[in-house]
Amino acid sequence: MGIRKRNKANILKDKKKKLAIAKLRNCPISPRKMRSVADLLRGKEVGQALNILKFNPRHASKFLEKLLLSAISNWQSKNQDESIESSDIFVNEIKVDGGRILKRLRPAPQGRAHRIRKRSNHVTVVLESNNEKKQNGTKN
Repeated sequence: MGIRKRNKANILKDKKKKLAIAKLRNCPISPRKMRSVADLLRGKEVGQALNILKFNPRHASKFLEKLLLSAISNWQSKNQDESIESSDIFVNEIKVDGGRILKRLRPAPQGRAHRIRKRSNHVTVVLESNNEKKQNGTKN
């Protein structure tokens, strides 16, 4: 293995240590409804995002709150020597993709049938620590 590849691999390892990822699969809410709540969280600090979800009346906010707490615990398990309060964790990326669709038929008048599509979604949350960026900025 060359020196460049080894350095690149070490840089990627350090980058992955800063990130914490959590995924929610096959959540039984349509992606459109989930995106409306997820858009409120993008770029926010973790404490502020939890407050937004706690007081949001939409049903999707309960699922996202549990997912965000899972991502926080994933970050804690990666960075056991750091505290959450001093590290300024924020929601770096949140993606909502379409999931499995349950297809049903509903009877309609005159022997016809209407198709019902019950949509689900997949959500991915990526948390990043803000203090590494601040430290790198002060060194230059």
